[in-house]
Amino acid sequence: MYLNNCSDSELWEEITRNNTKAFETLFERYWSVIYGTAFSYLKDKETCSEIVQDIFLNIWQKRSVFKIDCLKNYLTSAARYHVYKKLKAKKSSAILYIENYDHITAVNNCTDRVDENITYLELEKSVETSLSDLPKRCREIFLLSRMRNLTNDEIAQQLGISKRTVENQITTALKFLRSILKNTAVILLMIIICFL
Repeated sequence: MYLNNCSDSELWEEITRNNTKAFETLFERYWSVIYGTAFSYLKDKETCSEIVQDIFLNIWQKRSVFKIDCLKNYLTSAARYHVYKKLKAKKSSAILYIENYDHITAVNNCTDRVDENITYLELEKSVETSLSDLPKRCREIFLLSRMRNLTNDEIAQQLGISKRTVENQITTALKFLRSILKNTAVILLMIIICFL
């Protein structure tokens, strides 16, 4: 049998029978898909390579217990999950993630949650990009308020400015974000998340 001509399901069946050549074929077929999915969010070659290795190692180690209906969907979902883990490690913000990844036996159970989390990450990325256009002091005050959850009094004391200045800068930042994003639902979601 020429493994390169096998369908994904035939390839998976061979892998569950401990066929290392089938596993190598799977790797060759899909490593770039996983890498590309991760790189589109992380922009870090080394981290994305680690994600590819982790996913394939996990598949090989658990080949006898995993029940995968669609390899491509499973692998891209796994890549997105690993992106969440990496981003969560970098940030202290409230990113939702799947806690029991090792117990997931089919991609169908987690696809909706993964897509929701990717949407959240894209939203967060858009907000961060918009924030970078704010004046430095305004951005600093907004981040202290919304990301570090400091009160206006704490910010004023930390920066040596008046509470009124803090309030004005936060108002300015919110107006700016509303005008840039032009979507009040996005602003409300961001504010709700920041206050959780």
